[in-house]
Amino acid sequence: MMNHSKNINNFVWRKLSGFFLLIAGLLSASAAFAGENDFGIASEWQWDTQAPATDMMANMISFHNLTLWIIGAVVVFVSALLLIVIFKYNAKANPIPAKFTHNTFIEIAWTVVPIMILVVIAIPSFDLLYKQRVIPPADFTIKATGNQWFWTYEYPDHGDLSFDSVMIPEAELKEGQPRLLAVDNEIIVPINKTVRLIVTASDVLHAWTIPSFGVKIDAVPGRLNEAWFKANREGIYYGQCSELCGKDHAFMPIAVRVVSDAEFAKWLVEAKIKFAATPSLQNVKVASISAAE
Repeated sequence: MMNHSKNINNFVWRKLSGFFLLIAGLLSASAAFAGENDFGIASEWQWDTQAPATDMMANMISFHNLTLWIIGAVVVFVSALLLIVIFKYNAKANPIPAKFTHNTFIEIAWTVVPIMILVVIAIPSFDLLYKQRVIPPADFTIKATGNQWFWTYEYPDHGDLSFDSVMIPEAELKEGQPRLLAVDNEIIVPINKTVRLIVTASDVLHAWTIPSFGVKIDAVPGRLNEAWFKANREGIYYGQCSELCGKDHAFMPIAVRVVSDAEFAKWLVEAKIKFAATPSLQNVKVASISAAE
């Protein structure tokens, strides 16, 4: 009987050891899978974050990986302790229970160690929060207004430049344009420039989000929220409204194209001509409401 129990215990330990090794391998491999997509959109079988396009997002990924290893180690350690208790100190293995109730060293350890873990997590966490909320001197500002169901963008530092950004229907997509993410008018920003983002909404709650930038901020009617980003790689980066804003919530994507300074200057000249002759959907909607009243 004792040999049978011992064999069962050995079998269980072998299986659990293999499971823990698998978890450790997956944690190690996650770094290899992260950032394979350099185009600002999710890719097939992707199971980690998108490749960062800002230093802020790179710091957020580093913080994520740190906490992942910490919680992984805690789970493995606590699971091992539980299994030791289950298999070594059960009623069958120990028919006569121990009489002690306290252990000073263990009680100090299980108080001090969690505090140390929280301090290790808190330091980079507070640093990230500070960098996110304290906006550095900006090179220029973009105002994003969420509408049902599209975005309106303004460049207040570049005259009266403003335009709407609407999702391209699936039937009108061109080759290379992603479904449910491509828009007719992208936000254009120059590389390595600090952009201050002012976000609001004209009707209901929305949320402006670009995962590769590490930016996610609510758009609240009657209020101004602000965030910032500084893209360090050229390319196009996609996001979506991250607030349940209504029936077409899933159809108001965000697209930001990061270009060189020369390309940005060229786009500004063309955009001022193009959008000066294009009435804003938001203005048309406001005018229709006023006329109805």
